[in-house]
Amino acid sequence: MKKLKNKDLQRINVEEFKSAKKTPITIVLDNVRSALNVGSVFRTSDAFLIENIILCGITAQPPNKDIRKAALGATDSVNWSFEKNTIDAVSKLKEDGYHIMGIEQADKSSKLNDFTLPNKPIAIIMGNEVKGVSQEVIDICDEVMEIPQFGTKHSLNISVTTGIVIWELWRRLNG
Repeated sequence: MKKLKNKDLQRINVEEFKSAKKTPITIVLDNVRSALNVGSVFRTSDAFLIENIILCGITAQPPNKDIRKAALGATDSVNWSFEKNTIDAVSKLKEDGYHIMGIEQADKSSKLNDFTLPNKPIAIIMGNEVKGVSQEVIDICDEVMEIPQFGTKHSLNISVTTGIVIWELWRRLNG
């Protein structure tokens, strides 16, 4: 086995990314405090051709040195927008026909390994590192999803959670 160099990976460039067919997933960041987490979400979104990221509330926005550090240029490829109020962003996505999935621990939540994939575009709502997705946003979600966990900690880092959720959704969407 030989480790591949970047030139061997044959990745697309930014222009090709912009015109490529996207994975029908929008990520909504609900008041995420860490710009490094935001940058990581951009980088993961680039890896899986995610349609869009909506940054809400206090969530840092490009250009930002910590976002840039973690994103490694993904802010140039992934479409993003800013919405002051998460409720407004989620309400608009609902009007546009998205299935809204809050990623949170809640009563009656679905487990990531045991849910039915909707037959429409998906918006996943990722919450604040301390408070999670706000209850008022949970109240308008179509579904709440959580990653089963078995250790002593009650949650994963938002960037790790986003990566796991995107991978599972991408895997199911692409057979």
